[in-house]
Amino acid sequence: MAAGNLGDDIRKALLKSQRNEITEHIIYGRLARSEKDPRNARVLGRIAGDELRHYKVWKGLTGEDAGPYRLKAVRYYLMAKVLGLTFGIKLMEMGEGHAQDFYRMISRSVPAAARIERDENAHEKKLIAMVDEERLRYVGSIVLGLNDALVEFTGALAGFSFALQSGAVVAMAGLITGIAASLSMGASEYLSTKSEKGGEGKKPGKAAVYTTITYILTVLMMVAPFMLLQNVLLALGATISIVILLILFFTFYTSVAQDLPFRRRFAEMITISLGVAGASFLIGMLVKAFLGVGA
Repeated sequence: MAAGNLGDDIRKALLKSQRNEITEHIIYGRLARSEKDPRNARVLGRIAGDELRHYKVWKGLTGEDAGPYRLKAVRYYLMAKVLGLTFGIKLMEMGEGHAQDFYRMISRSVPAAARIERDENAHEKKLIAMVDEERLRYVGSIVLGLNDALVEFTGALAGFSFALQSGAVVAMAGLITGIAASLSMGASEYLSTKSEKGGEGKKPGKAAVYTTITYILTVLMMVAPFMLLQNVLLALGATISIVILLILFFTFYTSVAQDLPFRRRFAEMITISLGVAGASFLIGMLVKAFLGVGA
């Protein structure tokens, strides 16, 4: 179809697609140049080439140049560098669903759209799946440290809050308990990974470090309100809010990076963590009432 035969709506949509394609070409190109792993760099370079080819197809139809979305290019580049290639790429591709619907809609009048839509659905997905990223091999260790800290430590802090009723004492007890538990969990992950055949490419030492560091960082964030707020119950409320935000972030991260269902996993984690916190709070009440702790 010639450029002059395009309707105004289709023309505007194709120009938007042009901008998206050249933006993604820039993102993938930057990631390829900054990637240290030669294999990943080649994969990203191939994706960048595909995006530029798609841009040229749309340009041939519209007869116009289209500049990139510069803020989007910076945002997704930084997201991929900070949170991981796979997460950044998959999150960006998730935003292309509406574009693919549009390609299907116009494919009868613009045959090139069908070819690009197939490209987006098949070829790019295969390239993305080829990206080998270390942090994804250890995401199980990270989630182990996070989940255990959230479930176990939320309950411990809830119990301490009512039994001890002193922010400084709760913080001290929490730090001692949390750091000891993180070292224990790291040791368990080391032994568990070492006993696995192949270990999914994981090294026991690194797996233990990921688990331990994740656990300690989670503990520090959860204990922080007790160091900053005098009211213990207010500090506990702030800690619960932090727990919910952490669960939200990591559930979203793993659901995108590993193609897992978000809502069900988020509901499960919230239910378990807050359920354990509630039960521990009641245990703290019983400890105070019957043993006189903190009286």
